[in-house]
Amino acid sequence: MTQIYYQIPMKRLSLLFCLLIGLLSYSQDYSRVDATIELYPDSFEDIEDLSAMIARDFTTDDEKVRGIYTWIIRNVAYDPDEYKKFNYNFKNYRERNAKEEKVREQTIKRTLSEGVAVCEGYAMLFEKLCNMQGISNYLVRGDIKTHFNDIGRPFKKIHMWNVAVIDGQGYLFDPTWGAGKYQGKFIKEPSYFFYKTPPELFINTHYPELQEDTFLGSMIPREVYAKWPLIIQKEMSQDDIETPITGVISAESSLGQIDFGIRWDKPVEVAYSFGKEKVEIDSENDNGLLRFTVPFQLGQQNLLIYFNDKPALAYKVK
Repeated sequence: MTQIYYQIPMKRLSLLFCLLIGLLSYSQDYSRVDATIELYPDSFEDIEDLSAMIARDFTTDDEKVRGIYTWIIRNVAYDPDEYKKFNYNFKNYRERNAKEEKVREQTIKRTLSEGVAVCEGYAMLFEKLCNMQGISNYLVRGDIKTHFNDIGRPFKKIHMWNVAVIDGQGYLFDPTWGAGKYQGKFIKEPSYFFYKTPPELFINTHYPELQEDTFLGSMIPREVYAKWPLIIQKEMSQDDIETPITGVISAESSLGQIDFGIRWDKPVEVAYSFGKEKVEIDSENDNGLLRFTVPFQLGQQNLLIYFNDKPALAYKVK
């Protein structure tokens, strides 16, 4: 990485400190844990068997959580048909609670034995295994941002992920997204980006029902989050975007062009697309502030910015 020297505002110093803490967690040597999990069966009939193996092979909470996350992302495939498996009716709240607990148990069992799930299965299995190891944790429900249409829309409680407390510190996990992606079919791509993800990066795509579960120092209102652009480049945070900070670009105010200013100190080739062909454009970097301009095209709805030929940012156009 090229070293750039410039004055850093206190807000960015705080962000860099938090990112450093997150990167330190990434750099820990989990090779023994990951290699051990590779030797485990790819399915279990009884969750007690998997829990016993984890307790046998690992001693610290950190190792155990890593083992739990690793087994799940390597052995569970996302299948939207799972939403249909456990529909149920109830006459009163007591019956509902009883049936919900039964559905929870069935969901965990199917995830473990069949190797298929939606987000509830991933998150509930992670939660259950942590509980069995005596690790403090809880489920988080909330919204996600993955598509142009998610920019600017009202809050929806459509996803589930996890918080686990290790050595007194809460960390964010999303084993569903860590397992891969679904594009008409499940594409297995195990990843540790959503393992102990720094809150400043997790908030790009995840917004919890309870604001304190963002683990950020300052609260970000739902309405503000909804209007952010879709950040696809995983190393970029909202604080890196100086302009345009809103994800909905107005044709009337653009005056024929859209000016971008992004804090980015790595060499990068920039391109854009309004949904058709990709167009490369010139950019300049002034002390870590990347600047470029996209000519506005009438009649377009979506704008995608590329860094080094990979999607980095998405905006809606109106």
